[in-house]
Amino acid sequence: MNTMQTVMEDIQKTWGDQVEVLEDKYFDMIKVPAPILPELFQKLNREHGFNYLANLTAVDYKDRFELVYHIYSMPDNRKLAVKADLDHDNPAAPSAITIWPTADWQERELFDLMGIRFEGHPNLKRILLPDEFEGHPLRKDF
Repeated sequence: MNTMQTVMEDIQKTWGDQVEVLEDKYFDMIKVPAPILPELFQKLNREHGFNYLANLTAVDYKDRFELVYHIYSMPDNRKLAVKADLDHDNPAAPSAITIWPTADWQERELFDLMGIRFEGHPNLKRILLPDEFEGHPLRKDF
């Protein structure tokens, strides 16, 4: 079993200054650039047992979006929050669906309600609102 300290050290060893460790009293938390998410998620899943994406959400800060992934290693009872900033004018991130199938509807919800595109998602279309609906109602500029 890897401890969270081991996981964090491995991540920092692999990506160095690209990883920012954030303070939080409930979660171990990191912030990374969106382009490294697929490789990071593969490593966390395959080498450290993070086998479950519990939720994926986003925050609109007007000048940028912040993705927030809450992932778990169920066998080891560990949790990690991973954050990544996206450009507000063209928000896009790699899909996590090939690693965690639970990303499917969560990515579609963020696409539908916030306009964030998930590159590589096999069925990225509206999930809650009608196809003809214009705009994304959870954006601050809606």
